[in-house]
Amino acid sequence: MSVRNLDALFRPASIALIGASRRPGSVGAVLARNLFAGGFGGPVMAVNPRIQSFGGAPSYPSVAALPVGPELAVIATPPATVPGLIAELGARGTRAAVVVTTGLDAGPEGAGLRQAMLDAARPHLLRIVGPHCLGLMAPHHGVNASLGHVAPLAGDIAFVSQSGDIAAAVLDWATHRGIGFSHAVSLGDMADVDFGDLLDWLAADGRTRAILLHVETVTQARKFMSAGRIAARTKPVVVIKAGRTGALAGPDAVYDAAFRRAGMLRVFDLAELFDAVETLAGGLRVDGERLAILSNGGGIGVLAAEALADAGGSVAALSPETLARLDVALPGHSLGNPVDAIGPVDIRGDATGERYARTLDALLADPGKDAVLVLNGPSALADPIPAARAMVQSVAQATARNGRRPPVLTSWLGTGAAAVAARRLLAEARIPGYATPGQAARAFMHLARHRRNQKSLMETPPALPEDFVPDTEAARAAIAAALVEGRSTLAESEARSLLEAYRIPVAPAGSAAGSEAHPLILAIGEDPLFGPILRFGQGGAAAGMLGDSAVALPPLNAVLARELMARARVWRLLQGYPGRPPPDLDAIALTLVKLSQLAADLSEVAALEINPLLADAAGVQALDAQIRVRPPLPVGTPRFAIRPYPQRLVERLVLRDGREIVLRPVRPEDEPAIREMLQRSAPADVRLRFFSTMRSFSHEFAARLTQIDYDREMALVAEAEEDGRRVLLGAVRIIADPDNETAEYGIMVRSDLKGHGLGSRLMTEIIAYARSRGLKRIYGEVLRENVTMLRMAGELGFAREDVADEPGIVHVTISLDDLPALGQHS
Repeated sequence: MSVRNLDALFRPASIALIGASRRPGSVGAVLARNLFAGGFGGPVMAVNPRIQSFGGAPSYPSVAALPVGPELAVIATPPATVPGLIAELGARGTRAAVVVTTGLDAGPEGAGLRQAMLDAARPHLLRIVGPHCLGLMAPHHGVNASLGHVAPLAGDIAFVSQSGDIAAAVLDWATHRGIGFSHAVSLGDMADVDFGDLLDWLAADGRTRAILLHVETVTQARKFMSAGRIAARTKPVVVIKAGRTGALAGPDAVYDAAFRRAGMLRVFDLAELFDAVETLAGGLRVDGERLAILSNGGGIGVLAAEALADAGGSVAALSPETLARLDVALPGHSLGNPVDAIGPVDIRGDATGERYARTLDALLADPGKDAVLVLNGPSALADPIPAARAMVQSVAQATARNGRRPPVLTSWLGTGAAAVAARRLLAEARIPGYATPGQAARAFMHLARHRRNQKSLMETPPALPEDFVPDTEAARAAIAAALVEGRSTLAESEARSLLEAYRIPVAPAGSAAGSEAHPLILAIGEDPLFGPILRFGQGGAAAGMLGDSAVALPPLNAVLARELMARARVWRLLQGYPGRPPPDLDAIALTLVKLSQLAADLSEVAALEINPLLADAAGVQALDAQIRVRPPLPVGTPRFAIRPYPQRLVERLVLRDGREIVLRPVRPEDEPAIREMLQRSAPADVRLRFFSTMRSFSHEFAARLTQIDYDREMALVAEAEEDGRRVLLGAVRIIADPDNETAEYGIMVRSDLKGHGLGSRLMTEIIAYARSRGLKRIYGEVLRENVTMLRMAGELGFAREDVADEPGIVHVTISLDDLPALGQHS
């Protein structure tokens, strides 16, 4: 994972085009036209031995003849020449190249050229986009190193695509609609730079407000997931995935699970792609999927309601208080539905601006809605402009009242001058408007689904039962018995032993499913790219008949297990109905969590299927299980797309005052304990750690401290027993850069435990861990008044450096290469 030298792609000081041409319609001619016309402020140097100049600028016969080594090179020459050119450019100091050449993957010779190209780039750390790509564009910097037929407008949306033709279509579509880009990149064959690299770079880019991805395939799953999660927490990431049908359709459910787990929003066509990013980047926030619909006509209200249902949302059920308020506000007008039903609020075609305002005010006050959609259809009985003015005023008043903009979306239909003027009024007030009611309803669901994905990233799961301690030795013994006999499938007794080792209840031999039990299927499978996956759905004889196949990427906690269950069609059946009470849903979720742990612990399990798992109000029992095994994989094999909990880092320590503690990686369920630790610390100590005075600690704040992916970030907590319960005494963390070279640290010890050696021990352990994962440096920013931290940093070997623009801060750094072994991880 690396962002090294990506600045040379998007902000180069100089550019060279290798393979420039004057032949009309040739690749070299199109590239030359775009580069010279892009408005780039630095030198653009053409290389072609048969041409003397381009547009008044001199042309050079070779890379060696260039007056300066270009930071960025664009290569459009025959495949066999590319590795040599890369080596030559790297030697001259070029830091990045866009290779539009095709054929570096064609046949055995092409594959060899691709590897030779990468081998030539590696000694110089030269980054490559492509080969076989459309190129890249950075409009704010005047860079158009592409074969695009239009020059994109400058904007704040980044677009990344594998496909050149899709990239060209999106640029054309967006330019004609006035949509601009911060960056647009066609990745082509992704020999080097890939989605993970660009997600990392764009997440930190100040010009980029939202990121759009067109994905055909992902190359490095863990890198993609780690970068995607970080990017999606800072700005909207919207993805469209090719291959839902035909030859590429197989792993689509796994991709869908991966996008959801990373917090990305998936859409299904190009128009929806831009609708989604415009909606998400507009700043509106919703808390659920209940939409109140206000309409001046029944027909358009029904269209919106149907589109909402198709997208998975629901029309808000208005409270009796709201209905009574509307009865007063709308004398003589029907609400468009019976009092006890759910439906759009129809205020009729003669609705005045005042009527719109009264209705909107009532709907905004209703606690049962998450947003309001306001529709206006053409009518001979009322002018659309007063209605739009009323919306602007009501939204402004609600914003002033509540301190935040209310979630209001609109669709003003019609092509007349009045409708156009009304839409302009709404746009100037930054109230989102959409061309059709259905488009507006889907836009609301973009907000709702994005919120749902983000919320799942931040939810705190309950702690696992303390008695869940799997017997991994017994499980391995059952597997070993089969492997010794040369079998790849466990016998029934061996399968029972393995499940029992992971505390999964097993039905007595010979049992049959009871009439009250729900038969379910729970399975572990393996995707060639994303590694282990978990599947949940209807089991028994009906398995597969409902098209029921919900998939998730492990590791799972209880919250993620529930989310997986809710996506399966069998979920509705599990809610219970007359004569059949609901099963123990917590027991089902816990079984999924146990299977997730089994998959993490036992690389020998290639596939596992419990069918059926019988679930009723008393709990669950596995009636039958098929388990396929293999020899264990080498220790350290990165099987999971999302790194599982690093159990190997758990250790018991004794502080110098004799206190026994457990030092372990943080877990998501530690959020309440982290908040308690901070609340029990002196405000001055909290300010020294977080550089600001904090009177309270929100769920979101604490969740960011506890929900990490263990790949780019590591946090160790010190846990001890106090008054019969487990509490946290301190925590230390590092966050590594995408190049895995440098990490920033942060440390906090509960105020009443200072002076017991805990801080020094935490720092020693995190430094040891950083060395074990190959990091080269650790640094920190310390307030000058934090003399305790500065003294400890000095004792550990950190060097101090003043920060020129911030006299109150000291920068401390330690090089890990020359340190003696520290802690258990070195």
